[in-house]
Amino acid sequence: MIQVIQAQNVGLAYLEEKFSLQLAEDEALFTEWFENLPEITDLEKQALDKVKLHFLRLAKHPPLSEETVKLVVLSPLLSLAGFYDEPFYIRGEQSIKISAEDEGEIIRGRIDILVIQEQFWVLVIESKRSSFSLLEAIPQALVYMLANPSQDKPTFGLVTNGSDFIFLKLTKQNQPQYAISDQFTLLKRKNELYQVLSILKNLSQILS
Repeated sequence: MIQVIQAQNVGLAYLEEKFSLQLAEDEALFTEWFENLPEITDLEKQALDKVKLHFLRLAKHPPLSEETVKLVVLSPLLSLAGFYDEPFYIRGEQSIKISAEDEGEIIRGRIDILVIQEQFWVLVIESKRSSFSLLEAIPQALVYMLANPSQDKPTFGLVTNGSDFIFLKLTKQNQPQYAISDQFTLLKRKNELYQVLSILKNLSQILS
């Protein structure tokens, strides 16, 4: 009998055991989040300052739902980074399923926002309620990234709870490996949304 597991209930230990997924030791696997990043214009900084202001105002009245995070934080970031322009297009929640070889288990879940290019998943964004730890979102995002049908191209991801952001990269050639960026937050005096947008713009340029 096949056992169905929900993606939100999967941990990193399970993915390491069932899919031989490994955390990359070499930071060279994921340089896209810190090398050759594009500059952020003054107009973009003004827009990001407004995003921060809106989020902090809404955060005073919890709970802050996933839908609010998408509307107030993610949508402006994706727009500024160019993910609403050609050659990208956005689809909302998408169902996925993935199974390990010779295993009677299937993982199922739904992706919050999926950016697609030429039928390949190039950026997965998994938004969580603002009170959730990003560590809870990383395994779920990796499940979706493992389900990407493309074997020869890397998949990038972003997990966020609205105030904090972590980027992911997954490669599946030979053995699946993933890498994680530093964590960025808009709660610091220096608005780290500038860095988040710069990374998103860099990924947009690489993937277009």
